[in-house]
Amino acid sequence: MVSNPESRVSPRAVWALAGIALLSVGLYLAFSGVYYRLGFPLDDAWIHQTYARNLALRGEWSFLPGQPSGGSTAPLWSALLAIGFWLRLAPYIWTYSLGTVALWGLAVLGESTVRRQVSSYRPSFPWVGAALALEWHLVWAAASGMETLLFALLATATLVLIISGSQKYSSLGLLIGLSIWVRPDGVTLLGPAVMMILLMQPSWSKRLRALVNLGVSFGSLLVLYLLFNLIISGTPLPNTFYAKQAEYVDYLKLPFLVRFGSEAFPVLNGMGVILLPGLVLTTISALRRLAWGVLAVEVWFVGFLALYAWRLPVTYQYGRYVIPAMPVFFLLALAGLVEFTMVRGPHWRWIISVTWRLVAGGVIVAFWLLGALHYAQDVAFIESEMVATAKWVSTNVPPNALVAAHDIGALGYFGGHDLVDLAGLVSPEVIPFLRDEDWIAAYLNGRGVTYLVTFPDWYQHLTSGLSPVFTTGAPYAPAFGEQNMGVYRWPGP
Repeated sequence: MVSNPESRVSPRAVWALAGIALLSVGLYLAFSGVYYRLGFPLDDAWIHQTYARNLALRGEWSFLPGQPSGGSTAPLWSALLAIGFWLRLAPYIWTYSLGTVALWGLAVLGESTVRRQVSSYRPSFPWVGAALALEWHLVWAAASGMETLLFALLATATLVLIISGSQKYSSLGLLIGLSIWVRPDGVTLLGPAVMMILLMQPSWSKRLRALVNLGVSFGSLLVLYLLFNLIISGTPLPNTFYAKQAEYVDYLKLPFLVRFGSEAFPVLNGMGVILLPGLVLTTISALRRLAWGVLAVEVWFVGFLALYAWRLPVTYQYGRYVIPAMPVFFLLALAGLVEFTMVRGPHWRWIISVTWRLVAGGVIVAFWLLGALHYAQDVAFIESEMVATAKWVSTNVPPNALVAAHDIGALGYFGGHDLVDLAGLVSPEVIPFLRDEDWIAAYLNGRGVTYLVTFPDWYQHLTSGLSPVFTTGAPYAPAFGEQNMGVYRWPGP
């Protein structure tokens, strides 16, 4: 790859990518609306909406009104969502719009990066950007109501600066600092930035100056982030950071390589497996040219997967924790594919190039459509179980009742009751005994809980002998091999 900073994406291409991003998200929403109805594919999205609503309407950082808490992993995302409540576009229109803009930004960023790095790539249609805007994981994330794609955009922008060998270290530090306000794992971006400085700067004095510029700009936002969490929850990181690790500690019993493979699989589930040879070509080219920025980013990508395999080896919702690392994988792989297909050579090379492009295009479109179906099914599950239950609780459970639940997002937004969070996001005191049902039962008795909301197979001991006063009866959960959510009157001590 040869750097060409003068290359630019034309305004026509930028707007074409905007149309593709809008089409992608619109298709997923249309599938959802036809399959069941509009909504979000994760209950956690309603946690962000609840924090945003309380911030916009009450001026407080809380999930339960009047009770400040650190249950939002992404303060910046929740704050952006709050704007939607001020504009009266919440919860859906504004949230979908933010996701679409993030997807558009990734597409434009990817297109411009490959145009700068591969001098022979000059098509009138932005093929690389279109591939990113159609990639099913990214579209699913754009319509999920979660912070995932905003973090992916900030992370990819940071990594693109590193790939290009940028010496704007203060800007790099600010981007990394901003990313931790979306997800704490943004701190990992310091790794490739420091690696680039140490390998590319010619003297120790210049390295020290660059590290200071990077550290000061990053540190200023980090200190504010830590202070924010300390003031809100008394801990330097959000409650979710501690709760998730406690909830899935049993997964750590699996061999590390098994966990790492599970983290890597979602990246390859779609166009990733077709593009894998492109990443190999990019790596070979980077090693030949000693392109330290590219190599540092590749080390970060592997390290990011390894970090989750080490501390939080869960891959539900199509690997949503590693989705932010996918764009740079796709970007580097697409660059290798583009460079290979643009070089003229023997007839066999031309055949491979054409076949590769056709297969990649077919896989992208096929998984784009399959992803829309998955998205619609996920939304139907959340809407027919969590949201339906929350609305029933809102109208049928006495206002002064104390409700315990594992999934609190929709209950917080629609339920209108005081809650005990069995996942520990806004009730951090339960984190030490998250999976101990005997201890949980004693805790519920001590708190005076009157209702329990859960899927019966999640807490088999707690629900044993209890008959639900309400169950959704919706067909979607059983069709996916799950049970319907139930509301139980908690018997007390």
